[in-house]
Amino acid sequence: MNAKVSVIIPNYNYEKFISRTVESVLSQTYQNIEIIVVDDGSKDGSLDVLKGFGDRIRVVEQKNAGVSAARNHGVEVSTGELVAFLDADDVWLPEKLERQLEKMNSDPEIGLVHCSMTLIDPADNPIGEKKEGQEGRVANEFLLLKRGVVIGAGSTALVRRAVFDEAGGFDRRLSTAADWEFCYRVARLHKIGFVREPLVLYRMHGTNMHGNVKAMEHDVLIGFEKAFAGDAEDLRAIRRECYGNLYLSLAGSYFQSKKYSKFFESASKCFWYTPGNLGYFLKFPFRRFGRSSK
Repeated sequence: MNAKVSVIIPNYNYEKFISRTVESVLSQTYQNIEIIVVDDGSKDGSLDVLKGFGDRIRVVEQKNAGVSAARNHGVEVSTGELVAFLDADDVWLPEKLERQLEKMNSDPEIGLVHCSMTLIDPADNPIGEKKEGQEGRVANEFLLLKRGVVIGAGSTALVRRAVFDEAGGFDRRLSTAADWEFCYRVARLHKIGFVREPLVLYRMHGTNMHGNVKAMEHDVLIGFEKAFAGDAEDLRAIRRECYGNLYLSLAGSYFQSKKYSKFFESASKCFWYTPGNLGYFLKFPFRRFGRSSK
């Protein structure tokens, strides 16, 4: 299968990184690709950098509307049978698409393939890895929030275009957890595939969206509201556990960021949904203190 892959790169003020990002796509061993950079109203020199690539890429400009709108816009103007997403500050290793296509082609029931990634700092130095991805029929795992399911989908996901359309694209109301919520909807419909090899360099710096706990809470609550709005029996059975796990996670994040009123609010909601977590919270300050003293 020599399907065309449309690579969608949403960009907002990433003049510093965008050239390295685009070059990593141009260097792929799989070459039947089109590169679409959707500039989401950047105010820096991003567009000047992108002009330097000439007709090797397509640049689409839009007024600032957020990452979800930018990704959807990119897919709307794309022509590939497959769509891959890449954030403007991340980097692909050369065999990323080739390895994922092998996985995609191994099973027609797979709708989306992701991969592991190496964490890097702003200077490209490796600082860790994420390899905890899952595959198969894993929709409910997204909601249980016990462990990672799809790793960094904003830069690792390769999805069939027909599946993207079937799932309905990204929810424009969401930012930080938009990729998580989109992948959940795909997983309700199709298998997820996973390549364990780290094929993406995920850049960690002060402006990463996933550090915004309030935005994460907003997004995941919308995702939960959508997921549990139906009458699926399997979802009714796990609803309380899912909400309890969500508030458990939020409590930890708010405690770590020293937002103690939000910590207690999230903790109380966690007790209400899952009383069994009380013991965890009674030990919580000591657990956190022990980590911080190492």
